[in-house]
Amino acid sequence: MFIGSCKLILEIPGNNSLKGKRMVVKSLKDRLRHKFQVSVAEVEEMDNHRRAVIGVAYVTNNRRHANRVMDQVVSFVEAEGRAYLVDYTIEIL
Repeated sequence: MFIGSCKLILEIPGNNSLKGKRMVVKSLKDRLRHKFQVSVAEVEEMDNHRRAVIGVAYVTNNRRHANRVMDQVVSFVEAEGRAYLVDYTIEIL
C-alpha cells in the first residue's frame, strides 16, 4: 500500500474576508475530490483570509500511480484562476 500526500500553499489575492476565502477553498476542494478521487482538507492558516494550506491524500497499491496523481493535482491547482500556488511538497509513503 502506498499513500501519496501533498501539501499545497495557496495565495488568494484580492480577498478581504474569511467568507470569500471559504468560497474559493471549498470550490477547489470539491473539484479536486471529484476529479481525482482524493481526500482533501484545509490544514493550516485557517484565520488568514489571503492564504490557505490544503492537504491532499491518495491511497493506492502502486507508487508510480500515487506520484502521478499528486503531480496531476499540483498541475490542476497551478491552473486555478482564483488562487495562486505559492509552494507545495509531495511525499509518497
